[in-house]
Amino acid sequence: MNWKHLHASGQLEELIKLSHTQPQVIFKHSTRCSISSVVKNRLEKSGGNPEQFHYLDLIAHRPLSNAIAETFGVVHESPQVLVIKNGKCVFHESHMSIHMEEITDHF
Repeated sequence: MNWKHLHASGQLEELIKLSHTQPQVIFKHSTRCSISSVVKNRLEKSGGNPEQFHYLDLIAHRPLSNAIAETFGVVHESPQVLVIKNGKCVFHESHMSIHMEEITDHF
């Protein structure tokens, strides 16, 4: 999977706009967490439309991670996945409860 890397607040605004025509997925990944690495690998093996899947290194971009939590009204966790549809978070999950099947169920 070729993730779209998030690193700037302008990208979050664009992602929200895109979500009005096609659901968008944000994967918040901690490069210091083995569980996060396991989940990331599992998602990558499951495939997915790279145009819809966004990767955030939350260690490198903590302010953006906090902005995502605030914008969508979810408690920050790591790893964490959010499905954004029509500008709103319609699904979020964390840790080993993240599964591609549940993500795509919300498309």
